[in-house]
Amino acid sequence: MSQDDLALAIRQAGKESGEPNDCAKRNVQRWESGKVLNPRPVYARALERVTGLPIEALGFAPPGPNARAAESAVLNGREPEQREAAKARAATAPGGIAPMTKHNDHGTLSGIWLSRYEYHSSGRESDFIGEHYVVVLQHGNKLTARSLPEGSSNPNSPLTLDLTVEGNVVTGTWREETARDGYYAGAVYHGAIQLLVEPTGRKMSGKWVGFGKDFDVNTGPWELTFKDASTSKPTMAEYNRSPGE
Repeated sequence: MSQDDLALAIRQAGKESGEPNDCAKRNVQRWESGKVLNPRPVYARALERVTGLPIEALGFAPPGPNARAAESAVLNGREPEQREAAKARAATAPGGIAPMTKHNDHGTLSGIWLSRYEYHSSGRESDFIGEHYVVVLQHGNKLTARSLPEGSSNPNSPLTLDLTVEGNVVTGTWREETARDGYYAGAVYHGAIQLLVEPTGRKMSGKWVGFGKDFDVNTGPWELTFKDASTSKPTMAEYNRSPGE
């Protein structure tokens, strides 16, 4: 991307996420030159959305220990007292779903996760498993997950997830680009997904829905298992490998 292209992508990402920004070429120039080490949060979130990488992996100063947790509280419009009241209401409401249990020091679901789904191949008349190490980033009630370049059981098959968290329920969409030299010859598949976060906050389990080559609708199990709360470059490098290795 040129600097103008990146600025445009950041503005578009902000618009799509409901947080418009006025990113311009001069902002990108300041970031690249190192004159700005801590982009404004609205820019940082858009940068993460565009690149699929945490802000600290892009060469910027990492957020403080509680920065992402505080940000989540602000974006959700809930101060600590309001969150405690919401917990009490959920606990007493018939059939209510308790607020999600957080699992890492940042108070979010951000980190490295192992994504694992099962699917049936009608052409091969057999069941298969797809695994990816993904970088999960949380901003408020929004989650994005992007697979690491080499972190897939099927080489050159990047996976993306765009999700929304409501209590312990995670709902959203998935998209996978299959390898051009693989069985599906570069076909792009996408669909919906719904998961439940376990009380420990270390596993999300549910099902995916997607279309098949005969225009039928398929479904199958999908789970994400927490691996590491860090999204630093060394940690991502450690998991940038096939899950089977």
